[in-house]
Amino acid sequence: MPQLNPNPWFYIMLATWLTLLLAIQPKLLSFTTTNQPSNKLPTTIKTTPWAWPWT
Repeated sequence: MPQLNPNPWFYIMLATWLTLLLAIQPKLLSFTTTNQPSNKLPTTIKTTPWAWPWT
């Protein structure tokens, strides 16, 4: 957009990203999950073929 001056918007974007990276991200990463991941083996579903009445 050539009608907008990018100078103030670049510094606003830079300040927003620095705030996110330095202040908010460590607080969010300090939370613990309620359900710990488990080593559950995937179960296989046994399927039977469809019995067509006309065959």
